[in-house]
Amino acid sequence: MKPRQTSSTVIWLQASAPAKPALGQSCNGCGVCCAAEPCPVARVFLLQFRGSCQALEWHADVQQYRCGMLVQPANYVRLLPISWQCWFARRVKRWIAAGTACDSDASVGG
Repeated sequence: MKPRQTSSTVIWLQASAPAKPALGQSCNGCGVCCAAEPCPVARVFLLQFRGSCQALEWHADVQQYRCGMLVQPANYVRLLPISWQCWFARRVKRWIAAGTACDSDASVGG
């Protein structure tokens, strides 16, 4: 039997960010998933294939992370016409399943 290979990546998040929920639990805006790796939306529209997602935004007023592609798409997709922002944001919300369940299997250490 081959030993399981593991890798470690250090991610930095706000100290006041909520703790990562268990896989399958409700999303709480912890930011772990986006800080660990870019999602398919970031890969396609931002051409980002590794590292923390450049569209990950900290919202201090609610003490949560949010997807910038969802809340401010024109800040990230420069050629997106203003009239398409709402349409695009609705698509991003569906594509990333925002606000549904945690789909990150990242383990978080202290």
